[in-house]
Amino acid sequence: MSRSGASAPATPARKAVLSTAAGSAPGLYGWGLVLIPLVAGLLLFPWTPSSAWVGMACLLTAGAAWWAARRGAFKGDATIAGTVGVMSMLLMMFVAYPIGRMLLAAFIDDKGQWVAADAMARFFSEDIWGLGCLKGGVRCGVAINSLVLALLAGAFSTLFGFALALLAERGGQRHRAWLRVLSILPVVTPPFVIGLAISILFGRTGIVTQLLSSAFDIPRSRWIYGLPGVLLAQVLSFTPLAFLLISGALRLVSPTLEEAGQVLRGSSLHVFRTVTWPLVRPAIANAFLLGFVESLADFANPLVLSGNFEVLSTKIFFAIAGAQHDSSRAAILAITLLLLTIGVFALQQRWLGQASYMSVGGKGDNGIPAELPRSVKWGALALVLPWVVLTVVAYGIILVGGFVKDIGRFELTPTLAHFGTGFSFEWGQAGLHFSGSAWPSLFTTLGVALVAAPITTAMGVLAGYVVSRHAFRGRRGFEFLTLVNFAVPGTVLGVAYIVAFNVPPLEFTGTFAIIVLCLAFRNMPVGVRATVAALSQLDRSLDEASATLRANTARTFVRVVLPLLRPAIIAGMVFGFTHAITAVSAVIFLATAKYNLATVYIAGRVEVGEYALAIAYSSVLILIMLTSVLLIQRWVGSADLGRRPVAGA
Repeated sequence: MSRSGASAPATPARKAVLSTAAGSAPGLYGWGLVLIPLVAGLLLFPWTPSSAWVGMACLLTAGAAWWAARRGAFKGDATIAGTVGVMSMLLMMFVAYPIGRMLLAAFIDDKGQWVAADAMARFFSEDIWGLGCLKGGVRCGVAINSLVLALLAGAFSTLFGFALALLAERGGQRHRAWLRVLSILPVVTPPFVIGLAISILFGRTGIVTQLLSSAFDIPRSRWIYGLPGVLLAQVLSFTPLAFLLISGALRLVSPTLEEAGQVLRGSSLHVFRTVTWPLVRPAIANAFLLGFVESLADFANPLVLSGNFEVLSTKIFFAIAGAQHDSSRAAILAITLLLLTIGVFALQQRWLGQASYMSVGGKGDNGIPAELPRSVKWGALALVLPWVVLTVVAYGIILVGGFVKDIGRFELTPTLAHFGTGFSFEWGQAGLHFSGSAWPSLFTTLGVALVAAPITTAMGVLAGYVVSRHAFRGRRGFEFLTLVNFAVPGTVLGVAYIVAFNVPPLEFTGTFAIIVLCLAFRNMPVGVRATVAALSQLDRSLDEASATLRANTARTFVRVVLPLLRPAIIAGMVFGFTHAITAVSAVIFLATAKYNLATVYIAGRVEVGEYALAIAYSSVLILIMLTSVLLIQRWVGSADLGRRPVAGA
């Protein structure tokens, strides 16, 4: 309502300016929570008109959100309105828009004409949905292959991750240290390495194959190249992610509830089945969902080990980068992948239902975690030991491979030539000169990871908090937008970013910014799902008590909720940093001569058969990432719930 007097009528442009100023001025504590991690991160890039457009869009959206909150939207909460508004705008700009541009190619031919009928025929073709392998044929469709692989990889990685989490959190202190180290190793592994190690061990001329052939006269075969090999590599790669999610949920299970079950004379197995297991169901479901989606989007392991077992990610890659260069075909396969992801997301929500999984309330919690039932402990050990043995052997191959002449051909002559090729340096008149061929890609990769990881974590935690704690119109759509990037193969996402951001006003192609943006929004779903799983166990009375003491939403989040989300922060930060270093499929089209990346360099070495140099570079990356992960965990810390230590732990 305008005031009377000499002031001029408010025009739409004047209203927009006033709304922006009003939305940015008050409550700097709350708006800083919304805008600093989102806008300031973008402004770290060299200032360009494109970054100016993004910054202005964020400020205008924040002003519009404040204006809407003042009129009753989001229950009058300006912080939540700003968070949802700004993040929705960014998700539409850097998720929905590029994917939409890419998917349009499915309905447009080379001449720019709409061909919807032809697209539907190609979508339901036999090579996508065929069931020939179940009817005595040679192979099934690529979608069926991907679905079977994703279901198996999600189930096995969740099972192994759950066993690791039980032993680490409830199996005693002596198990915790070495299990955490082993579980971190696959997380910090560059792509292609697990596949290469498995091929070196179990390939037709592999180490284990040769030993079995000479000792037991077992014929050599190529059994590892197909579903068994890809599944084995994916389970080794995805189990640590499941472990990080489930261990954080187990740590938040209230021991008081378990003690209550024991007081009522319930056996340890009965308490585990009726108390502990139901409370970790959200983490189990989230771990399976992420394992499923990761398997669908995985590119490196199938490229090395799939053989004639075709999956969607590699099929899309060859449709884009191969001789056929059929963008319409790639878009149809991408739609298939999205439908599979939406289906498993709906099944996950149906399994969790509307049940409450809260176990940490506002009251003091000084209980002792229940002892792990003997049968469960021995079952977890039986599952974990084979995984541990294979992990140790695989990483032994990786660590040794960089220091010998050719581990693939079993030529074990010690040498440092591979490290010299990649990481040599020398002193000259101008000072220290990094002459190795791998240095430029390593420096660029570390810079990308240091910028992308905080942005990924901040967006993931904020989005997870909003989705879990606040009801608003369009919440399901907002949650889906935070997840959808994980469902899209990295190759498609990379090409989508090139197509969408190759022209003004958002011209990022060929810059440092496009790599960071692609990785930040692609890795954000892990932080979202980890935060959702953690918040499902924190009683809303914590938020309500803070509100009763007249704390606003931003202060409640920072002072009350955020300290209890440290497991989710660790998961998001670790995943964001390591995957920014190890990503390949999403950035292989975005890297340039100026901004080359470590994984692109390794992929080039693998392509020309220089396995030893690729393994040597991977060893350096593993050392860097392992050190960084341990520093991140030490810096962030752990959630302190005020519990007594377990006796004898």
